[in-house]
Amino acid sequence: MSRLSGNSGDARATVHHPLFARFYTRLSVLAEKQGETAAHRTELLSGLSGRVVEVGAGNGLNFGHYPPGVTRVSAVEPEPRLRRLAVAAGRRAAVPVEVMPGTAEELPLGDGHFDAAVASLVLCSVRDLPRALAEIRRVLRPGGELRFYEHGRAGRPAADRVQRALDRTVWPKLFGGCHTGRDTLAEIAAAGFEIGPHRRLRVPGQGLPLPCSPHVLGVARRPE
Repeated sequence: MSRLSGNSGDARATVHHPLFARFYTRLSVLAEKQGETAAHRTELLSGLSGRVVEVGAGNGLNFGHYPPGVTRVSAVEPEPRLRRLAVAAGRRAAVPVEVMPGTAEELPLGDGHFDAAVASLVLCSVRDLPRALAEIRRVLRPGGELRFYEHGRAGRPAADRVQRALDRTVWPKLFGGCHTGRDTLAEIAAAGFEIGPHRRLRVPGQGLPLPCSPHVLGVARRPE
């Protein structure tokens, strides 16, 4: 069963990127069908159990990858078009899903309520990354996990310069506030999480690299 909601009168819980939402929906569904991103989503969510908060659920493509040990997913998505698609995806999910409006910087959820949090291709676009990570830490129980699958800083001088130039100019405007060069792993550690197993990868794995190709996938933990 799913308890789903998709509307709110709180303007703070809404982010409007209608053109990007359409583009992202088509691109993400295509990537899912091609299999590479789907495999990463499965790896990201493998072994999760209990109550999970998903921050920036987008169009809900993660929902079909949650393992049966998950007792509930509370998914937060501020963009109205993407949230409507997430509501529909939640109805098809094998685990209970609730979709709600809200931003990563102000999660509409209680302290220490969740066993795990999921951030998947979202921390690049939040307006205030330290605040968003502080909110994720707040809603996790002590010892709870943060599963992350994000793109970020390339770590090579020439590529880093290209990313910085794009992030100062056209990239966030074209791609819904996305930034290519955030050092997400360092930011997670700075927010008080203990970094666990993780790996760096390139997406797509073949062909010409893009400014957003460097990814990191792994686990962090809120200290006990």
